[in-house]
Amino acid sequence: MWSRYTALILAVAFAGAGLLGFVPAMLSPPPPGEELVVNSMHGVLLGLFPVNVIHNLIHLAFALWGFFAFFSGILASRTFLRSTAVIYAVFVVMGFIPGLDTVFGLVPIHGNDIWLHALLAIVAGVVGFFVTDRETLHATDTTARRI
Repeated sequence: MWSRYTALILAVAFAGAGLLGFVPAMLSPPPPGEELVVNSMHGVLLGLFPVNVIHNLIHLAFALWGFFAFFSGILASRTFLRSTAVIYAVFVVMGFIPGLDTVFGLVPIHGNDIWLHALLAIVAGVVGFFVTDRETLHATDTTARRI
């Protein structure tokens, strides 16, 4: 159950971030001098996280994947969490490298996005790789019978 509910929580968070990124009132102007190839909806979400329209669409895609995983069961949820952990760990590394920190000018993944992506990668990785079904079963149902 940990895998499924963690996938659901991440899906809700991704959906919230993706949708908020399309609300102009939630965006501050981007830092001076930061030019992206795709400037649509380019700004700083909640004054903390750099986003643009592609960034928002990526969040919404991860949200859909997370909801699908939640409703598909433990195996799909575990796959979603493991994949999210690896992908977001790569985003963390990219956020530190000039040129890659905007994915060649397409998507800003620098600044506060780095620590947020690291947190997402850690949570998804711990649950996806280290919490097993047996641990989940024993943690939630102490009266479970062994077969």
